Formats: sequence, C-alpha cells, structure tokens
Amino acid sequence: MIKIKKYAAIDIGSNAMRLLIVNIVEQEGKEPQFNKSSLVRVPIRLGQEAFTVGEISEENIERMCDAMKAFNLLMKVHKVERYMAFATSAMREAYNGKEVVAIIKKKADIKIEIIDGKKEAAIIASTDLHHLLKTDQTYLFVDVGGGSTEFTVFSNGKIINSRSFKAGTVRLLNDMVCDVVWEEIEKWIKANTQDYEEVTLIGSGGNINKLFKMSGKLQAKPLSYIYVNSQYAFLNSLSYEQRISELGLNPDRADVIIPATRIYLNAMKWSGARNIYVPKIGLSDGIVKAMYFNKI
Repeated sequence: MIKIKKYAAIDIGSNAMRLLIVNIVEQEGKEPQFNKSSLVRVPIRLGQEAFTVGEISEENIERMCDAMKAFNLLMKVHKVERYMAFATSAMREAYNGKEVVAIIKKKADIKIEIIDGKKEAAIIASTDLHHLLKTDQTYLFVDVGGGSTEFTVFSNGKIINSRSFKAGTVRLLNDMVCDVVWEEIEKWIKANTQDYEEVTLIGSGGNINKLFKMSGKLQAKPLSYIYVNSQYAFLNSLSYEQRISELGLNPDRADVIIPATRIYLNAMKWSGARNIYVPKIGLSDGIVKAMYFNKI
C-alpha cells in the first residue's frame, strides 16, 4: 500500500523564480521517495535592480504577481496540499522587499518568507546530500546564486562550518564584488579546509547543472578541475550571442554562466579540490524535504 503526498516549493532568487512540485511516495518500511512532478522557471532577474538601484521596480512587481498567480493555479491543478515560498538575497536587499511580499500576498494569495543566507544554506543542506557524503571524506558544498554564494564544509558526514558571501553571478556581472570579498572567501575556504588531506567539491545551482549537462557525463561522475577550467576558457572565447546561438543557452543563462564558473573554479583552487560532483539539488528541493521532515 502506497500513499502519495503532493508538496510544492517556490524559490524567488536573484536571477529567476522557480516552482517545484514533488510527489512524495510513502511506503511502509521504506524511506519516502521524492519524485519531481513539475518544475517551472521564470527568468525575472530581480537582482539586476535590487543590487544596483536598491528596489524592485513597479514593472517587476507586476511580473512577479503574474508569475505567482500562475504558480498558484498550477498548484491548484496539481492538487498540492502544502507549499512554502522563500525569497533570497535580491528581496533581502531591496528596501521595498517587505512591501512586495505584502502586495503578492494580496494579489496572488502566496505567502512569501524572506530568508537570510544561513537559513538558505541550511535548507539546501537538508536535501539528499547524506546519500552523497562518504563518512570518511571531506566535502566543500558550493551553492552559487545570483546574489550570494553559500559555502558549507562537511567532514565525517557532519557540517563543520558554513558561510554565505555576497558574491553571486548577477553581482559579478554588475562589477559589485570587490577584491576584499574575494579575499574573504579565499581566506575562509583555506582556513576551513587546510586541516583535511583531500577535499571534494559538491556544486549546486543552475549554472553548474548546465555545465554538467554540456559535459555529457553520467550523474554519478564528477567534473575535473581541468575540464571546468577548459570550459571556462571556451565560454569566455564566445560572445554572448554565440553562447545563445551555438550552445543553445537561454539568454538569462548565457551571461551568468561565466561568473558562476569562476566561483566554482576559485573554490576548487583554494580548497585543493580536483573534482566537483553535481547532484541535481537546490533550494527548492531542500524546501520540500525540510517541510516533509518538519525542519522548517
């Protein structure tokens, strides 16, 4: 006898907004299965104005409301029984972020919580990472977003330390990450990985997922530092238009993929990691699992 629950997660990021709908299959004596039913991504780049002007524009508030109305209808059609919606760095930093949350609640009947970097990292860490982590190894988990990057060190299957830095792809595109921030990231990574003989990276985020897909590798296989570095050089050799026309990248992916790759490369270099594993996990996956296991 199996029981199926339907949960949904809404992730309002700096580069895009996502709705993930998941079938949770419960069977007595077995671990629950989390099967993706639907994923909808809307490329509303909130970080572009939140980080430069400091507010979400009227136009984007309207677009967000339309997207949330659509998400609400999709959840209704899918018969979703429970959902949570979280907003990250763009909404955190926009001075009208709380006002936007209130407008969306009124117009689209979606309740949104603006979360800090630490909670974001904790939610992502509550995904299926424990299946990947070998207890005798050390990992640096790197989740690159549009506004911030979350770093978490795991050793012996436990979280050793985590930190969120204001170094995301949209910020980098707008030259808003100064040398001091890069130095802080380098110092933090080296300080938290130097006691371990070998460190392996785990990458999360749309850009590393795209890089992995482009490699054609099987899911269980990692990408090497040499491969990621060569892809970085290759992507840099193409114009924005070529990355869209020749590689088939979406317009809102074709520009951010380069700064994202730079972050992963630096994290590998500073931790001494030779490989990066790319499981398909992110904030929305973490929200569903954290809801199910009553962690949020």
